[in-house]
Amino acid sequence: MKIATYNLNSVNARIENLTLWLGQSNPDIVLLQEIKCEYNSFPFFEIKAAGYEARILGQKSYNGVAVLSKKPIKIIREGLPDFEDENARYLEAQIEIEKQIWQVASIYLPNGNPPYNDSTDKSKYIYKLNWMDALLKYAKELQKSDLPVILGGDFNVILTPDDVYDTKPFLNNALFLPEVRQKLKMLEYSGFYDVFRVLHPKENGYTYWDYGGNALAADFGMRIDYLFANAPAVDRLISCTVDKSPRTSAKPSDHTALSAEFE
Repeated sequence: MKIATYNLNSVNARIENLTLWLGQSNPDIVLLQEIKCEYNSFPFFEIKAAGYEARILGQKSYNGVAVLSKKPIKIIREGLPDFEDENARYLEAQIEIEKQIWQVASIYLPNGNPPYNDSTDKSKYIYKLNWMDALLKYAKELQKSDLPVILGGDFNVILTPDDVYDTKPFLNNALFLPEVRQKLKMLEYSGFYDVFRVLHPKENGYTYWDYGGNALAADFGMRIDYLFANAPAVDRLISCTVDKSPRTSAKPSDHTALSAEFE
């Protein structure tokens, strides 16, 4: 059974890229981020033609998350509990595959950097910290589940110096500040395993390369997309790989797909 996470940077702009990748990779469940559209604009027909059901939490032009599956999807939660948020960033579902129910969440964690026109504005960073606190609080509840649980998505955090091509440009960036790195580490301490690092402790595992310059060819990337698994899920873990094919295809997202296989 294969679960993947993929920040599309607009589902409608990348629909051909997405459906091609679905046919090639053949995942059972896909967690999408930055779909950047509302319900009525989502390409349900194309997704259905590719063999997948889709449930979304959309938002016009920004954010937006979705869950795709070959099997029926039962939505458990839209948005984090006890956290008022006008942005579409969290969608949780249960999906039964071969008599096993999997609980999955597609997550698009806030970036946290200030607006380009006001470097002193800390509101987006505060929002990011509060969002992470709400996620950590809810993760403790999810740990009580006996089901395999997967939290996947674009976490907008460079967890360690090994997860970026060069730390110097990011020392004051909200993706790499010590406080956000510590909070994501707390997710691991709460019992969620960084699936890629479980199997690949030394590889860079980059999932994002900027469009500008020669970033992809030079491998000037960063690892900001993750699959986190609780103990019942990680006990079933077989493999976890970064699939660069979507990033090297025509009209790509600046992210690529991260996939894991489970028994």
